Amino acid sequence: MTDPKPTRPEPTRPKPTRPEPTRTAPPWLKPTVDYGPLLVFLAFYFTTDLLTATAALIAVTVLAVVLALWIERRVPWMPVVTAAVVGVFGGLTLWSGDETFIKMKPTVIQLLFAAVLLGGLALGRPVLKPLLGAAWPMDDLGWRRLSLRFAVFFLIMAALNEAVWRTQTTDVWVLFKVFGLFGLTLLFVLAQVPLMTRHRLPEAAGPSEHE
Repeated sequence: MTDPKPTRPEPTRPKPTRPEPTRTAPPWLKPTVDYGPLLVFLAFYFTTDLLTATAALIAVTVLAVVLALWIERRVPWMPVVTAAVVGVFGGLTLWSGDETFIKMKPTVIQLLFAAVLLGGLALGRPVLKPLLGAAWPMDDLGWRRLSLRFAVFFLIMAALNEAVWRTQTTDVWVLFKVFGLFGLTLLFVLAQVPLMTRHRLPEAAGPSEHE
């Protein structure tokens, strides 16, 4: 009688790991991240001075990015870029005591956004399409036109910021930075609704109820 051959245990296979799903951002998150630091900057400026307001702006901007990262579980690229520029120019302002750096910060951000949009158009990849396409699907011509318009708008805003801080008082520039840029951006976005409506793709028809 022969002994049965010992059976080898089957190697254990690691269980496939599921990627952690991205959390849905609550509706209050984006306005908090985008405009919370500006309101803090405004409050500190009119109660203390520009240097203290700049320090508060840096701190709150970093906190806003961390909050967005913690809630959404992904890197919010636009707030991160803004925080980096705020950190550099705000840090130079605090280090040198020269308010010119913090006043140039909106100019640099607007130029960066314009450069990214124009670079995407040059490569044939409109940057706005992956950012907004899920919420508002449009044809490629619509995305190219909208991206070009936004790029030109950012260039104009950069020039306008330079004109304001070089010719007006710091009080006027702070009000323009907090309310003027926001108001002009809102008006510009509303003015693009006809373009976005003309180039919007028809909604995909759902499956027939009789199938």
